[in-house]
Amino acid sequence: MLERLNFIENKYEELSIKISDPEVIKNQKEWQKLCKENAEMEEVVLKYREYKKALQDLKDNREMLKEETDKEMKEMEQEEIKNLTERIDKIEDDLKVLLIPKDPNDDRNVFVEIRAGAGGEEAALFAADLTRMYTRYAERKGWGIETMSLNATDIGGFKEIVFMVKGKGAYSRLKYESGTHRVQRVPDTESSGRIHTSTATVAVLPEVDDVEVKVNPNDIRIDVFRASGHGGQCVNTTDSAVRITHLPTGLVVSCQDEKSQLKNKEKAMKVLKSRLYKKAEAERNASIAENRRSQVGTGDRSERIRTYNYPQGRVTDHRIGMTLYKLDSFLDGDIDEMVDALITSDQAEKMKTIGND
Repeated sequence: MLERLNFIENKYEELSIKISDPEVIKNQKEWQKLCKENAEMEEVVLKYREYKKALQDLKDNREMLKEETDKEMKEMEQEEIKNLTERIDKIEDDLKVLLIPKDPNDDRNVFVEIRAGAGGEEAALFAADLTRMYTRYAERKGWGIETMSLNATDIGGFKEIVFMVKGKGAYSRLKYESGTHRVQRVPDTESSGRIHTSTATVAVLPEVDDVEVKVNPNDIRIDVFRASGHGGQCVNTTDSAVRITHLPTGLVVSCQDEKSQLKNKEKAMKVLKSRLYKKAEAERNASIAENRRSQVGTGDRSERIRTYNYPQGRVTDHRIGMTLYKLDSFLDGDIDEMVDALITSDQAEKMKTIGND
């Protein structure tokens, strides 16, 4: 870890000199790139310098303690050594967190895809509840929401919905939501009061730039059809809805939220590119996934990650074994406590790897 920190500090100092060079400043594009790189290192470097100063202070205090003869002064020195030791331990933990490789997607907008699973109409209603939960969470964060596609049922459930969350850091917090969510409750339609178990799957995909994912026009088939409302009710008299099939992978994306066929096509292409990006990313990581798997799981959609139990008013995340008895507020978007715990668990796993380097 110390070798890595020394390297970062030296690189930071080199860049600090470069960005002050008038010749480098003339090339604004290159200068901005170097400034960004330098700024990304600054927090680590400042923390490392704090760490080195604390180590030096500890060394100095230990030397002074050896030479001190006054009992009262010795006690003061011992107390200072104790405080410095605790502070050094804390800084070491901070440095390990700072050295965790940053997910390049963390600051991106995201596409959230929610699909009803086992449980029929009750599963569709649960998918709608999850959609409201994430919508309320986005509102709390000041993020924007844009619906990309929606397949609703007659009584207000969602068979499938894809929406975009726009806001800095959206992916960094919502990425832990990928997986199978399970609900246990008595449906309104259940006369005997029997508890039913239903599921919905959530996928969280980062928005990608056009330059990152190129789609060959020959690899896609575009079909247009008439958009429909709840229960098949026609809401459009023109073929404005769009379905894009990516032939090499078999991925299919439909969008009918807009009245314009062109806008629906643009939205569908955005979702398709994000799915292709996520697929390629998963394939790249497949060979090392087992070694780097954290307590928060793989994020695979077939993995049951959380249970929402209505009779007990609790929500349990199975990846970290955390249970909160505040189901109502949780479903109203108050999910930060759970998200923070998932992030902390993920960081702890990654810190173990850094600590063993």
